[in-house]
Amino acid sequence: MAEGSDHPLYQLGDQPDLSDPVLVVGLSGWVDAGYGAGAALTHLLEAGETTVVADFDVDVLVDHRARRPIMHLVEGVNTGLTWPVIELRHGVDLEGRDLLLLTGAEPDIGWRAFTEALVELAVRLGVRLVVGLGAYPAPVPHSRPIRVATTAGDAELAARAGEVHATLDVPAGVGAAIEERCALAGLPAVGLWAQVPHYAAGMPYPEASATLLEGLARVAGLRLDVAELHDAARLHRDRLDDLVATNIEHTRMVHTLEAAYDAERSGEGTIGFTPAAGEELAAEVERFLRDLDSGDGSS
Repeated sequence: MAEGSDHPLYQLGDQPDLSDPVLVVGLSGWVDAGYGAGAALTHLLEAGETTVVADFDVDVLVDHRARRPIMHLVEGVNTGLTWPVIELRHGVDLEGRDLLLLTGAEPDIGWRAFTEALVELAVRLGVRLVVGLGAYPAPVPHSRPIRVATTAGDAELAARAGEVHATLDVPAGVGAAIEERCALAGLPAVGLWAQVPHYAAGMPYPEASATLLEGLARVAGLRLDVAELHDAARLHRDRLDDLVATNIEHTRMVHTLEAAYDAERSGEGTIGFTPAAGEELAAEVERFLRDLDSGDGSS
């Protein structure tokens, strides 16, 4: 790092006067169905002015052969490169409460050193809660509200944060490592994971982003404006309704998912579905939305 760095892994930037900030983790590179977490972080970053609090050293943390910089070529002239970044940025909610947003690329290496440095910095900045955002594909219908699964360092926080509390072993993203490090430091941390319909997981799904931000606001005591995301979600849902209505097999699959969703919510168990039908619908959804965006389709 450049001279004056406060730590071997990051360079300090502006040091705002913080009051009990909430740290929101939204690094790219792990599961993010429907771009739910990525769009949620973008929404927070664009909601107002943000400043860089810490800039992490991507030359140490990122494999540039796996996550290559983007070269900007104009009529054969290399006008520069855009490199991956990992930044901690400061913003505020609608009431002026402090937010710290960890954005950029999930580190490829050095997870233990990275999480240790991040959590030490968070403690030093007076962070009161760490909230990770994510989204994963699930056998749920687009015609029902999105449910939120949780991961947390303790049972009370997990119960308060979301609806789905699973017991399973799964590969972890760096967010899980941050949660573990927070638990060791005595810093409350929770992960919010939106369940996105598996057949719509490959394209933007704004309802997932809105639901994640509402979950963030609820668990952290924040006030966030998600009206724009809800407007986009209604349009997206209408497009999916139009597509499903044109194919009886897709209609049956969605009805099966609705029955399973309703049965689980009422405690009556679950009903199976056909993965092949979901894969077929996913392909048609992608074609349908691409045609609409290009002006070739109709709704």
